[in-house]
Amino acid sequence: MALNHSYDARLVQQETAVGAGVQILLLALIGTAIGMGPAGWLTGLAFAIATWAVLSRALHRSRLRSFGAANRVTLGRATLVGGVTALVADSFQDSPPVSLFVGLTAVALILDGVDGKVARRTGTSTPLGARFDMEVDAFLILVLSVYVSMAMGPWVLLIGGMRYVFVAAARVWPWLTAPLPPSTARKTVAALQGVLLLVAGAGLLPHVVNVGVVALALGLLLWSFGRDVLWLWRTSRVETVPVTHEVRELVAG
Repeated sequence: MALNHSYDARLVQQETAVGAGVQILLLALIGTAIGMGPAGWLTGLAFAIATWAVLSRALHRSRLRSFGAANRVTLGRATLVGGVTALVADSFQDSPPVSLFVGLTAVALILDGVDGKVARRTGTSTPLGARFDMEVDAFLILVLSVYVSMAMGPWVLLIGGMRYVFVAAARVWPWLTAPLPPSTARKTVAALQGVLLLVAGAGLLPHVVNVGVVALALGLLLWSFGRDVLWLWRTSRVETVPVTHEVRELVAG
């Protein structure tokens, strides 16, 4: 049994290595097609190495025997996000082809709705898969906000940075780490962020319209985060009331 477990573990780790290899292949194809500069290459390679290292460590800790079809879809999406990241880094020197930028981003956004369905249909939903999916989503939004901010200003970075600010705040206020109830509105707002940023980043609409599109994305995100934070705060306050009441009764007794 130990031998089988070890063999399965190696197979799972091999999939992350294949993902890193595919990422490097995609970078080579992009570099050949557009003549990508050092910034794009270094950023893309850093993304590939970081993804491989973090995912390999997470798989080792979770002890999954099978990587799973859904995680393969998410890994493929992460590869596309790595390509988008390289293009955005390269855009500080030369503007990337809009068709390539839009194509890679659009496919990554479309696949966001695929991995979850695959996980549910195959019965392979795992906490690791959900976290992997969420981190890929968050990083793509961050990269898109960086790209759009070059044309509209640093205020756009609030969209990409909000989730990371929330995570940092949870280290100071642990009540922010409580599980949230399922919400269709939250999922819709999250999905719209990538779409609206892509629309603005494509540059096909007048600048004023693009500013309105991004402002709409930011407004929706502020509303969604604000609603969740308020719910978490109220829940934490309600949960502390019984404890305080019991303590007072013990003191009075």
